[in-house]
Amino acid sequence: MINEPSMDALIRKLGTPEEPASRYELCVVVAKRTRQIIEQMQSTGVTELPGKQKEIVLACQEIMNGKVKSVHE
Repeated sequence: MINEPSMDALIRKLGTPEEPASRYELCVVVAKRTRQIIEQMQSTGVTELPGKQKEIVLACQEIMNGKVKSVHE
């Protein structure tokens, strides 16, 4: 289970005050970034992230650090 960052914090970070993110949008963005991380690991031959960190946790941390944004089309 992921305790940090919290879902509410991720939603606030992903959205804007004018256009808040939904839980669905958060799930889609996290899932997409997690798949990208796994594909990058497979293509480079990396079998494990540092500290035995899970890919989904890394994706959530990237959202909190502002490295991943949601694109509204």
